[in-house]
Amino acid sequence: MTSDSRLNPFNSAIETGIRSLAILVASFPEPCDLERLVEMDYLTVHTGDAPGGPESLHTPLPLRAGELLVRRGLIEEGLNLMMSRRLVVRIPSNDGFSFLAGETAGPFMKSLSTEYARDLIDRAEWTVSKFRGVSTQEVRRITHRLFERWSTQFQSVQNGASQ
Repeated sequence: MTSDSRLNPFNSAIETGIRSLAILVASFPEPCDLERLVEMDYLTVHTGDAPGGPESLHTPLPLRAGELLVRRGLIEEGLNLMMSRRLVVRIPSNDGFSFLAGETAGPFMKSLSTEYARDLIDRAEWTVSKFRGVSTQEVRRITHRLFERWSTQFQSVQNGASQ
């Protein structure tokens, strides 16, 4: 863990690692590559942005469109932490590496008992179920359309407030 993540638990390796783990457990036995995890992580946190999605795990913030830019590095740190605890397994694939929930990942996730952890698991299961069989490229197009729609709405609110 970086010294910064010890001071701030939000968007730390532990937080992003647990979210990735929830996604991988929900996806099991299907592995996910890093690109898919980035998209699925965004959708797990912001399920309320997706059509028919449950309430978002985190409060929608005005500048969340920039989250995808920093999310990849944070998820890599989280995956490294989870691999060091043998909760995630990295497997070679045709395009590089994919990640799979380890043998103890399911029991570990079930041991988390806070309301936030239960909500995270529910959102990860919903996201994986909703987008199972949808290519990562199509999921990326969906998240970008959500950004465009959200940005347009935010600009309308901003313009209305400045008049």
